[in-house]
Amino acid sequence: MRNKVLTSVNLLLVFLPWTILILRMNAWALQSPAAEIIIGCYCAEMLLGGVFSIISYLKFRAQNKLMQICLVINVLYAAAALFLGAWIGITAWM
Repeated sequence: MRNKVLTSVNLLLVFLPWTILILRMNAWALQSPAAEIIIGCYCAEMLLGGVFSIISYLKFRAQNKLMQICLVINVLYAAAALFLGAWIGITAWM
């Protein structure tokens, strides 16, 4: 039962970053202070999703095929979030 819950949460975390496309259709989400905050929140969510997927897979032994797919996708999201966060941080510093 616990494996099904962990897999469901990880599956939700796979699709959650794509909601930024819907959110960014609003004019206020494209302006400077709101845009950086939104992107930062989504970067944090993707990082936490990647960490949660790794913990779910290794520590709690939720090791089915769907979980393996979610793990790969969420770790790729986390790597992209690290890159994007570093890029935003460097450009803001310069």
